[in-house]
Formats: sequence, structure tokens, C-alpha cells
Amino acid sequence: MRTKAALLIVLVILAAKGSGRENPSDTSMIDGFNRRFLECILNRDHAGMLAMWAEDGVDLMPGEPPLVGKAAIATWLKGVEKQGTGSRVLKEKLEFHDVRVSGDWASEWAEEHQTVQPQGKPPIDGYGKISLVLHREGNGQWSIQQEMWNDSPVPASPR
Repeated sequence: MRTKAALLIVLVILAAKGSGRENPSDTSMIDGFNRRFLECILNRDHAGMLAMWAEDGVDLMPGEPPLVGKAAIATWLKGVEKQGTGSRVLKEKLEFHDVRVSGDWASEWAEEHQTVQPQGKPPIDGYGKISLVLHREGNGQWSIQQEMWNDSPVPASPR
């Protein structure tokens, strides 16, 4: 009888482990990651953003070839910085959804609304979506393994 009870306990533990349930500390860390991601965008902190990437990360930006590796992403960010000299982000809103954690991997997506004020020009208001695949590095921190952005139409009720 003890053997059956022990086997049942082991099966329940294994079923719970394999059920894809998220560890609350994982989702809490990803929430912190998302706040840092937002801060980097708002502050045009390209060095901070680059630090959030895995060395072999892949960035899939609309209308551009894939950016493979941190060096390619750094070059792209420098171009954005140069092109946007004097501009500032007036508004950045990201609503993250569907955070899923499986071991050292996580995925999520967000709806985005951004308003940028270019120097000497009218503000640019844009909407989009982003998908992130994150990986937990050896130091326990999450990094961006893959990122994909695309445009969205202006919603019927702008956010």
C-alpha cells in the first residue's frame, strides 16, 4: 500500500512539473525585464537595450534583413541613434500578453503605441506589435534571443 501511495505522489509531482505551470519568480523577473525594456526605449538608452540581448540573438525588424548576433544589432542601434539625433520618445506604451515560461525559455508578445518627436518636425505616432523569445542565461538573467516587430493599424479607439 505504501508503494502505491509513494508512486501516486511521484506521478502527481511529475504531472505538475510537466504541466507548463510558471514559477511565480520567473514571471516576476520577466515583468522586471519588461519594465527595463520600456525604460530603455523611453530614454533612448541603446547601450542598455543592447545589454538585454543574447550574444547570438536575432532581430527581425519590418522591411529589413534579419540582424543576426549582438554585433549586427549594435550596428543597427548606432544607425538609429545617428538618424534620430535630437529626437525624443514622447510616449511608449507596451502591453505585454501571454507570457509563457518553459524551463530556461520564455515567450511573450505586446501591443505597442509610440509617439516620437523628431527635431524640427511634427510628432510621429505609431502602433505595432512585438514578439519576444527570451532565454535565461547562466547568470539567471533573461536576455532577448529573438525579437520581431511589425506595424499595426491605428485602433478604432486609440490607446
